[in-house]
Amino acid sequence: MPSRFAVFRGRGFTLVELLVVLAIAGLMMSLTPPLISAALPGVELKAAARRTAGALRVTRERAISSGQDQAWVLNIDTKRYQIAGTQRDGRLPDGLKLQLVAAEREMLSDQQGGIRFFPDGSSTGGRVILSRGDSGYQVGVNWLTGRILIADWEND
Repeated sequence: MPSRFAVFRGRGFTLVELLVVLAIAGLMMSLTPPLISAALPGVELKAAARRTAGALRVTRERAISSGQDQAWVLNIDTKRYQIAGTQRDGRLPDGLKLQLVAAEREMLSDQQGGIRFFPDGSSTGGRVILSRGDSGYQVGVNWLTGRILIADWEND
């Protein structure tokens, strides 16, 4: 008659095997953070370019829907942008180099200027270059159509 409490003697892991697995896992976890942090500057730069393009698109949409000119203004020193006449603003990450190429009449100073959108969707045109080192992104605005595009940028 079999016992009510059967003893199972299945194969398991030894203490040495578990310690080896834990040591390998600890080594992998210690190597991973430097790899992730090395990739973050590129991700941060692309996110800043997308945020800039998004703010420009919102400004264009406001001009079309309101039937009035709307301006997107960038302060290069403070790395802040704003849709003029609204509370909508944003900040770009520190450590980025910014350049604004805009129509002369839209430049408020050497460090501050903007891109204006008109009710028909067109604009004064321009571009914002966000870079770190010798590469980055260019957010361009077509003056005729107001179309906003992000492109890779390299310093020659």
